[in-house]
Amino acid sequence: MAAESARPAAKEAAKSATPESKFVYKTIGERQLTVEMDYPPDWKKGDKRPAIVFFFGGAWTHGSPSAFAPQGAYFAKRGLVCARPDYRTKSKEDVTIAQCVEDAFSAMRWVRKNAEMLGVDPTRIVASGGSAGGHLAACLFFTEDLPAGDDDVSVSPKPAAMILYNPALDPAGFESGNLTKGMDKETLVKISPARLLRKDMPPTLMVDGTEDMFNPSITEFVDKEKELGAHVETMYVEGQPHGFFNYSPWLEKTTERADKFLQSIGYLGKEPKVELPTKAKPPEQAAKAPGAARKAGPRPKAPASRASAPAAVEE
Repeated sequence: MAAESARPAAKEAAKSATPESKFVYKTIGERQLTVEMDYPPDWKKGDKRPAIVFFFGGAWTHGSPSAFAPQGAYFAKRGLVCARPDYRTKSKEDVTIAQCVEDAFSAMRWVRKNAEMLGVDPTRIVASGGSAGGHLAACLFFTEDLPAGDDDVSVSPKPAAMILYNPALDPAGFESGNLTKGMDKETLVKISPARLLRKDMPPTLMVDGTEDMFNPSITEFVDKEKELGAHVETMYVEGQPHGFFNYSPWLEKTTERADKFLQSIGYLGKEPKVELPTKAKPPEQAAKAPGAARKAGPRPKAPASRASAPAAVEE
């Protein structure tokens, strides 16, 4: 009798046991690219939850999936399955930006192909990232016809929504140099969302600081997409530089804004209430002036409607 009574408990335990927290999604030679997962506390087999895939920044040159660990932990507690892929970078593998995009495609295809195992609804996967990672997330929707390697191309890499933190949207506009090495103009345009505008862009939240070097191209992109009729929401933070969202108090505020966006598109409810993530800025960065991350030279004048904006302007 004891064995029989134990069977339902074991079956229930197997049903609620989460999958692994780290998977290999792609192998190139001896290099294994992994994706780190965060699951909701009440995750169970058979779930069909919305998911979000976070791509780290670092100028396609360096970085780690841990960059979005605070957001991943928070949104997992809120009910999403969260994925944080690694990808090849210039400092480690001397790859091009286009090859970074190829890895992002592979990661998104892997998440969607394994949606049942991960407890994910394959029709509700959000792409997100910061800076170079925001660029990769945007390319998942805008970029076409890249080499797919061993990918299952029957699986779409396109996200159902996007949350982009100060993304680099126009590599084709970069000056020739190390970042553009190995790519011709056609390839650079192909991976430049700013030059690939489409009215069917999925619902998107754009987060940026007005002192970010990419702010002029981001606001231009947003305005043009809105003119086409795309659903774009914004959080422009006056006086903040590139990467400001990584540290308190803006980590909390931008995460709260992203939560609000996900609620608005039906991917999250108001419950459960979860404490917002916090992260102190390293002392060497805290000592820098707000505009220190900006390139040298005069900042383009902001449009009159934003020139006297409060700390954060949402649209």
